[in-house]
Amino acid sequence: MAAQVYTRRYRVTGRVQGVGFRWFVEREARVIGVAGWVRNRADGTVEVLAAGTNEQLAALYKKLKEGPRAARVDDIEVDEAAPLNDMSTFRIEGAW
Repeated sequence: MAAQVYTRRYRVTGRVQGVGFRWFVEREARVIGVAGWVRNRADGTVEVLAAGTNEQLAALYKKLKEGPRAARVDDIEVDEAAPLNDMSTFRIEGAW
């Protein structure tokens, strides 16, 4: 029986732009095995859309809270999102 796949949108606030945050998220997401994307937003936050099992998404959330060494994560908003039907890998998207 296949594991249930969930999709969540994360909005990360703090010092998360200009510190390698997107590359950190891309690397960790690939290791964890989730599909989706990460991008900078015009308001200085980073947005992540990820699809995976509850266990994979919990592991990603933990990594988002940690961030790369130069980052400072103040808050993460999490919302359910529509399924990523045609995406099977994780990538960095355009700025906004």
